[in-house]
Amino acid sequence: MQRVSISGDLTLSRLVYGMWRLANDHDTSASHVAAKIHACLDQGITTVDQAAVYGGYTAERLLGDALRAERGLRSKLEIITKCDIVVPTGRHADKRHKHYDTSRQHILDSVDASLQEMGIDEIDLLLIHRSDPFMDHHETGAVLDELVASGKVRSVGASNFKSWDWELLQSVMTTALATNQIELSLCELEPFTNGDVAFMQRHGAPIMAWSPLGGGRVVFDEASLADGMLGQHLDDIAAQFSVDRAAVAVAFLLAHPANILPVLGTNNLERIARISDALKVNLDRETWFALYQAGLGHEVP
Repeated sequence: MQRVSISGDLTLSRLVYGMWRLANDHDTSASHVAAKIHACLDQGITTVDQAAVYGGYTAERLLGDALRAERGLRSKLEIITKCDIVVPTGRHADKRHKHYDTSRQHILDSVDASLQEMGIDEIDLLLIHRSDPFMDHHETGAVLDELVASGKVRSVGASNFKSWDWELLQSVMTTALATNQIELSLCELEPFTNGDVAFMQRHGAPIMAWSPLGGGRVVFDEASLADGMLGQHLDDIAAQFSVDRAAVAVAFLLAHPANILPVLGTNNLERIARISDALKVNLDRETWFALYQAGLGHEVP
């Protein structure tokens, strides 16, 4: 599978397995989590995406249980995690309100908790999970640089940042922000029209796309597919390449020159095993635009 350079000698697999639903599965045993990881590794998917807040602050521990149970599994993976969302549950049950925290102490504490929960010595990529309107960019930038220098974190980036958030934080950092993880799919095309994708292209930083199937709407919800045309296009292309709609929707993102890394999360082992089917689909420019316009619900000007 294609590898994407993030920073220094760190590369990620072009397709990423998202673990935001890990704690929602009926089976959260270490062996079942490991089975999901192996289903990914069998396809060349070596990168997994976590966050402190996933599963009410339990998903990182579930991954850690699998890594502790199977020695050597950690060395086959690149682990992404995120910090700064504080929800009054789990280890933050004492908090009064949901909020974001990009203070130095919170980020340090969150990283230490993530390392302990997952039983690892180093986070490959740490993302600030949400743009914090109360952020002191000098403080946040300094602690991210400090974490990279300490060896606890190999690289840092952002999630759900707008261009101005990115530039503000990057302006005070010596470490280059490696990526921005944004919502992007055939049901969520705004990043193509509001400049978010172009901004990342200009900075030469890969984009990570969360919810690349629109939360399942692209695949399962006919009512959400603009005027029926998107579903028809997906089905026609899927039949041509002997894949399903999900593979075509992911291929739409892979075809773009912005170096987009789709982050796919499912607990179904059969669906996990088919994630790489997207690599079988080749979209030319005209077909890409057919999907794009169907997703928009109207022809381009």
